[in-house]
Amino acid sequence: MNGVKLIELKQERATVTNSIRTIMTEFENKEIDAIKKDEMAKFENRFDEINNLIIKEEKQLNRERTIGENQNDTDKTKDKGKVDEMRAAFTDYIRNGNKASFEIYNALQQSVPTQAGNLVAPEKFVMELIKELDNNLFIRQKCKVLPALQGAQSLGYPKRTTRMGAAIWGTEISAPTPDTALAFGKKEFKPNPATAEILLSKTLIRNAPEVDGIVRAEMAMVFGELLETAYLKGTGVGQPLGLFTASANGISVARDVSTGNTATALTFDGLIEAKYSVKDQYQKACEWIFHRDAIKQIAKIKDLEGQYIWQPSLIIDRPDMLLGKAMNSSEYAPNVFTAGLYAGLYGDLKNYWICDSLAMEMQVLMELYARTNQVDYIARLETDGMPVLEEAFARIKLAAV
Repeated sequence: MNGVKLIELKQERATVTNSIRTIMTEFENKEIDAIKKDEMAKFENRFDEINNLIIKEEKQLNRERTIGENQNDTDKTKDKGKVDEMRAAFTDYIRNGNKASFEIYNALQQSVPTQAGNLVAPEKFVMELIKELDNNLFIRQKCKVLPALQGAQSLGYPKRTTRMGAAIWGTEISAPTPDTALAFGKKEFKPNPATAEILLSKTLIRNAPEVDGIVRAEMAMVFGELLETAYLKGTGVGQPLGLFTASANGISVARDVSTGNTATALTFDGLIEAKYSVKDQYQKACEWIFHRDAIKQIAKIKDLEGQYIWQPSLIIDRPDMLLGKAMNSSEYAPNVFTAGLYAGLYGDLKNYWICDSLAMEMQVLMELYARTNQVDYIARLETDGMPVLEEAFARIKLAAV
């Protein structure tokens, strides 16, 4: 899939959207006949298919770009010879799983003991994996990623829990009124372990010129699905705290906005209410997050003159815009449109923080799937994340019954 084809898909999506709108306009004040209902259903199904293709192909382009990077680049601050030797030993182990390369690699690590088959991935491999996660996950591209923990078990930072009292006017000789309201608490990031398991054909592994790039890309895909779900909906217990999870430690229910929405659908009035519930100082960097089902609802909203308010972008690498702000689509955002449930989010994503750990371990199981000519790779990644300033967000909610 190339950029030209992606443009064609976006143009087809716009054409299908216009076809849907034409039918809705034709039958705005009367019941749609059976033929048109069937035609409408086909258009809506095609819209979903095209939208899924666009999302998948954009992610694939990102993966292909990262796999194509030069695998021989090394950190200039390190000894190039040792780094290359470690990289070669690591690649040989994940390709062949032999004991000799495992022992060579551990010897080069110096401070890392042999762990009965568990391989601690080199720092460069881990950083490249995290880079691929950053490329694949829009949240990691837009949020604040803290320096990775190395050695420490957790990272705490001060949080203002109560604002100080307002300033007041006085006279030249009047004494100031001391503030008693300002208070600080602390939020703690404690990277939680996540595991992934992938199977690759031995034939592919033997013939691939950059097997570590393939393994890394596959891991980025499976970890990416897990992490994006957590950054959006995570409970905060043994996993990151998600943007759509109401919590005093992240975004509380005080930042829920349902005014203007119905119990089953978003409205343009409701979107305006959400946008302008966020203070001016955050507006410059604010963006939207929706599931594609919510975006489809928004695409059907009309103004008082019967004109459709929103148009998707037709330009490659340009995001769709809503009320002047970029729209992000995620398969893991809420898409159940029932009274009192969340339907989207508006806010400055730099106020969602992520903290990773470089303590990654990989185990290569050469024989477990020998009957099917496959090698099993098991990896472990540690990360945490949470919103740190709730007033920078508005969580869009459907009206209660």
